[in-house]
Amino acid sequence: MTLIDLKPRHPEKVHKPDNPSPPRPDWIRVKAPTSPEYHETHDLMRGLKLHTVCEEAACPNIGECWKQKQATFMIMGAVCTRACAFCNVATGRPDALDPDEPEHLAEAVRHMGLHHVVITSVDRDDLKDGGAAHFARTISRIRETSPRCSIEVLTPDFMKKDGAVEIVAAAKPDVFNHNLETAPRLYPAIRPGARYFTSLNVLKRVKEIDASLFTKSGLMAGLGETKEEIAQVMDDLRAANVDFLTIGQYLQPTLKHAAVDRYIAPEEFESYASMAKAKGFLMVSSSPLTRSSHHAGEDFLKLKAAREGRKNK
Repeated sequence: MTLIDLKPRHPEKVHKPDNPSPPRPDWIRVKAPTSPEYHETHDLMRGLKLHTVCEEAACPNIGECWKQKQATFMIMGAVCTRACAFCNVATGRPDALDPDEPEHLAEAVRHMGLHHVVITSVDRDDLKDGGAAHFARTISRIRETSPRCSIEVLTPDFMKKDGAVEIVAAAKPDVFNHNLETAPRLYPAIRPGARYFTSLNVLKRVKEIDASLFTKSGLMAGLGETKEEIAQVMDDLRAANVDFLTIGQYLQPTLKHAAVDRYIAPEEFESYASMAKAKGFLMVSSSPLTRSSHHAGEDFLKLKAAREGRKNK
């Protein structure tokens, strides 16, 4: 079995500052992506001129997901208007929106026969609505061509974009995800262009608009946060009626990005899962390789079952 440490998506970012992370433990290593299904998915994305966060963010689960023909589509280009210290997506001035992208993405979903699709995007602070209408058009087109496919969106925070959350929620994705990423104390260093309570209010507002929509958020562990801070973030999310929490290990994409403070042992991730379940989340996924969209389809079915089970108690 070949094992790899994933290479950065944008090697031009790499330089040699004194910002090393500790050596990666064995539980972080993953299989090299070599399956025929992986290459077929890669070719389909290129043929339809689509981007995936699997590639742009150098996700460690890309080999597993693409082998199973699962992908997280990244709309509105591959250039972000922000420069978060953890993120491997390129930063700069984005191109104009591709009006054909919703159609192309819907075609990919149909061609792959997906039962559940995850759609995320770069931050588009340059757009009046932050790209909310583009999200809505993409959701609508998938509904038309693949009506049995459930849809999960992982959106930006739409900071200072009045009405943007309402536009996306009105399109009725099955799951509305927005990641808090880290504890509020670390925002100035890790998410300098974002604000903790702005992100939290996105999730709160979705439930106010439509309580039937599932909401979801994710955290990265290993950036220097404390256990007490993670517990407080969990409490904040539950106060916003968030249903599903994911917690995974932060991995430094390049030496230019924030260093890993420490690698969290699998047993500690298990303790976070127990804590989150005790606080009332319908679903929790917490492990070193957990990512927001990993096993999203299976998790959506479990999420629905958990809601029904709670109703019947």
